[in-house]
Amino acid sequence: MSGDTPDTPGPDTFSRDPEARGLPLVVVLLALTTVSGFIDAVSYLGLHHVFTANMTGNVVVLGFAAAGAPGFSVSHTAASLVCFLLGAVVGGRVARRIGGRSRRTWTRLVLAAEALLVGASAAVAFAAPHATWTTYTVIALTALAMGARNATVRKLGVADLTTTVLTMTLTGLASDSRLGGGSGHRSPRRTASVVAMFAGALVGAWLVVHHDLGVPLLIAALLTAVLALTSSGRE
Repeated sequence: MSGDTPDTPGPDTFSRDPEARGLPLVVVLLALTTVSGFIDAVSYLGLHHVFTANMTGNVVVLGFAAAGAPGFSVSHTAASLVCFLLGAVVGGRVARRIGGRSRRTWTRLVLAAEALLVGASAAVAFAAPHATWTTYTVIALTALAMGARNATVRKLGVADLTTTVLTMTLTGLASDSRLGGGSGHRSPRRTASVVAMFAGALVGAWLVVHHDLGVPLLIAALLTAVLALTSSGRE
């Protein structure tokens, strides 16, 4: 019997699926990887050598600070770690409450919250760029946003797209390549993730050096807001 049966969804059925409306999650997560480059450029270059997206680097930085290395701050780094963990707790609770219903709604909600937090940090950076409390406020807001996002990305489980760290991505890119004896079938995605992070860090660093902290934070907030409005729930 030819044609789709009532139990077999065809292309029209798929197109009407609310979860499929919008940008695929792979595209969204690659864009968020670029945003992470912006955030880490701001935090490391503009906030006394602190990471608020990359906690692997932050733990190492905390060790440097605790050892008394010049240019690093225990209080700034600890604030980032604590706020990141709080954000991850919130992200985990949101995932358990609504993550099983609609990935599209869940993803958009978390990204909207990230856009608001990063946007608020941009407003603070513009309003009082040289105040001591600005440093702590921007660290807290961006670390909260990154913690919630990381918890969400972890639950989404899209392979090779963590959005904030690249160690395992680079390892997989090399070890699973044809040179490493693998098939290299995920190399395009992994390469795109590396390029996205590099591009975000490059542009973010240029903006921090030649302008101020508020500009890259504002761009990051606007990009995340667009993603919050356009993300789908499908990879």
